[in-house]
Amino acid sequence: MPELALASPNAGVTLTKSAVQRVAFLRHQENAPNAFLRLAVSGGGCSGFQYGFSFDDARTGDDVAFEHDGVTLVVDNVSLELVKGAEIDFVEDMMGASFQVRNPNAATSCGCGNSFSVG
Repeated sequence: MPELALASPNAGVTLTKSAVQRVAFLRHQENAPNAFLRLAVSGGGCSGFQYGFSFDDARTGDDVAFEHDGVTLVVDNVSLELVKGAEIDFVEDMMGASFQVRNPNAATSCGCGNSFSVG
């Protein structure tokens, strides 16, 4: 397994307390204590790029990890360029529950918050 690069939280992507708690809960629920949250950006969505979240336990050589209170967020180098400085939150409201990205690099975002464009 490739060694995982570890970045400081202020050099990349951060998780809110709510997001950390939700990841910890899901890891416990799935009996996957070593799983980490992966954030990837792909082309598509209504604004050009879309966010994708998954649990993973496999790493690649271009992954960068961000540790937050015992929870690891992993982002590949290509995606990191599009989300550097972003904050990941977990929000529960009348519309449902989801991870949401507050991305300072996004010039526009769609109404659902799952896709964005860069300027």
